[in-house]
Amino acid sequence: MVKKKACVFISGSGTNLKSIIKSSRDYNFPINIELVISNKKSAKGLNYAKKYSIPYRILACDRRKFEQGVLQLIFLKKIEIICLAGFMKILSKNFVRKFRGKILNIHPSLLPKFKGLNTFNRVLETNEKFSGCTVHFVNAKLDSGKIILQKKVKISKKDTPNKLAKKILIQEHKIYPRAIMKIISL
Repeated sequence: MVKKKACVFISGSGTNLKSIIKSSRDYNFPINIELVISNKKSAKGLNYAKKYSIPYRILACDRRKFEQGVLQLIFLKKIEIICLAGFMKILSKNFVRKFRGKILNIHPSLLPKFKGLNTFNRVLETNEKFSGCTVHFVNAKLDSGKIILQKKVKISKKDTPNKLAKKILIQEHKIYPRAIMKIISL
């Protein structure tokens, strides 16, 4: 099987990166992670890139310089798909346009509800019965791209923002690899 070359963008703990790396080690998984990019030097997820011997770059700079640097690396490595995994920086419309249909993101809500930040607090404040996570294509509008997969999670009366975040993160680790398989097999 010829795997597509992928790049994962992270800003934090990298648990979704780890999930994708583990899936990518399977012969039948359709991508190979060629590069990890972070906009933060302190991103703990960089440890997964090191552990699994995946090249990584830290580009902690303004958006214009970040995107210029990323474009050079992506073209150099012939990257075919970009996975945003806890990446907390908004990409420019021009960048997104260049990779239309090739950038995926995971968001901790059942989009189109609760786009943006502070998701868990907002979900609990509105007394939702369910929340969940969504893998979607990235477009020019925040958290508005075509939905690839979603997973619903029942909210308990005992849930706090932290408890809900942990429940949803477990599901994120499951659906991100499945979403990648789904779009590559299209």
